[in-house]
Amino acid sequence: MSYVLQTNHLTKRIDGKELVNDVNIHVKKGEIYGFAGPNGAGKTTVMKMITNLWKPTEGTVELFGVPLENTSCEVFRRMGSIIEFPTFYEHMSGRDNLWLHCEYMGYYHRDGIPETLEMLGLAGAADQPVKKYSLGMKQRLGIARAVLCRPELVVLDEPTNGLDPAGLKQIRELFKMLSTEYGITFLISSHLLSEIESIADTVGIISHGKMVREVSMEEISEMNTAFIELSVENTQKAAYVLTEKLNLDRFKVLDDVRIRIYDATVTTQNISRELLLNGVEIVSITKHTGSLEDYFLKMTAEVEKSC
Repeated sequence: MSYVLQTNHLTKRIDGKELVNDVNIHVKKGEIYGFAGPNGAGKTTVMKMITNLWKPTEGTVELFGVPLENTSCEVFRRMGSIIEFPTFYEHMSGRDNLWLHCEYMGYYHRDGIPETLEMLGLAGAADQPVKKYSLGMKQRLGIARAVLCRPELVVLDEPTNGLDPAGLKQIRELFKMLSTEYGITFLISSHLLSEIESIADTVGIISHGKMVREVSMEEISEMNTAFIELSVENTQKAAYVLTEKLNLDRFKVLDDVRIRIYDATVTTQNISRELLLNGVEIVSITKHTGSLEDYFLKMTAEVEKSC
């Protein structure tokens, strides 16, 4: 299969510190690819290498089937992006910032500017200087700039930062519309798994700089991932019982009182009996059908143990 974006064993080290290691991403044309991981997992580092802001220590990036080189320029006319925080000429209006971007990109369909401002809810503020924009408005303007020239690929690093719930809903619908109706491919990173779950076709999970897995949301739904959640008085003692008495290793201690068990072979009755026999007081024990968050916790548990 050919991919709009592909990374091959992407690794970045700075001053001897390894930020990401052996990251392989495969983004198909027209899909929304969610790049999920906690803050500090390496998402921004990968995106900086994809957009040629940073050079890989090892590995390669392929855009539209062509390896990214130091001299690659034309390929970025086919892309839009926000990496970290969008920046603008603050004394200029939102409209003029977009006009300048069109000049830079060689995009002369100027009717797209008012249309895009309208889509992002910025039509009323289009002629105000950007220095008067709120954080959420600047984020919207950054998204407007990224999608304005109808690029084939849009790379967005935490694009929903600073947006209120209404804004989040509007942006989700915009991404889905642009993907479905215009065939635009999106790579969107977020530490908010609920946001990724609501829009993504495929999810790439990264933790501690390592790619854990790529999986489609359809696969996750089919797996119907389930877990048992325990609330106990002593998680350390409970973890010992789970490991030594029940021979379980697929579980995660969430905090001082909660443990999640990702093992379909064990029942709540067996767990309750063994914990009580070994003097562990149970506050509650419930079985849940899982979500992307639960799948993420399960997949990253082994990575965290090895770090």
